[in-house]
Amino acid sequence: MDPKRQTGGQSAGSELGCFLRARRAQVMPADVGLPVGPGPRRTPGLRREELATLAGVSIDYYTRLERGKETRPSPSVVEALASALRLGETERAYLRDLAARTARGGIGDGQPDRAGQRPVAERGVELLLRTLRPHPAHIVSRTYELLATTPGGLRLLPGMKDTPPEERNVVRWLALHPGARALYPDDWENQIRGCVARLRALAGTDPDIPGLGRLIAELRDKSADFAELWEHYDVQGHTTGTKTFHHPEFGVFTLGFQALDLDSTAGHRLIFYYAEPGTPAYDVMVLLDMDQPRPGTGLATDTSTANRYA
Repeated sequence: MDPKRQTGGQSAGSELGCFLRARRAQVMPADVGLPVGPGPRRTPGLRREELATLAGVSIDYYTRLERGKETRPSPSVVEALASALRLGETERAYLRDLAARTARGGIGDGQPDRAGQRPVAERGVELLLRTLRPHPAHIVSRTYELLATTPGGLRLLPGMKDTPPEERNVVRWLALHPGARALYPDDWENQIRGCVARLRALAGTDPDIPGLGRLIAELRDKSADFAELWEHYDVQGHTTGTKTFHHPEFGVFTLGFQALDLDSTAGHRLIFYYAEPGTPAYDVMVLLDMDQPRPGTGLATDTSTANRYA
């Protein structure tokens, strides 16, 4: 399948329509105070006419929006649709941006997806990572390419070290590597959902990012779970919280995390993990950062990554 179509960026109007249709299917009549009515419903969620009524537009106009034939919804219509769909602020902002780009014809210009050169972390950002040790930390691109990492950050993701540096991608690892499911046995779907949401947002508003179409095509082809989540059109990612790891060397431990956008970069993000000093989780972080095997594991030591930031 054409990677451009895989991202959902084949045309401006259809991308807006797909988002509206997907979100309409996720709102139940009872959620907005509508009676369910007798008999089975052929369509999950709201019917077109129900959403049109809630938003105060004609069914004909709304149908044209979903079918990509109407590409210039007014700001008031966009806000009305967002309210009717019960969108959160992130989804609401996404809908505004998507509608604005649709009106400009800024999505799906027919240009082929570009592989481009792999982005690199800026030197200042790499130096910043040194100050974060022993905390695990990564620098990732907009498409989750792993651009730089502390020793503990690399070791935190089982199997990532075995991937050539130029091919390391966090969402590919999460979707396809068996070590990822083992690391998050109770929370893997939530982890992948957040990544899919951020990629879906990019595909709707900036689909010409080099390599994005190819990445989405690969993951939809190789991972049924990714493909299913892709069709949900969720655009709310995770920027803070906690993660519980079932690590093959260090057992079960929980770390807090924070994701920060880096100004003056090409959309790069810092993902930082932490624990309070003096806690068992902090001790695990120290061992991860040392790139030493846990006592009693008998695993060989590999100091190549640690030396890079020593």
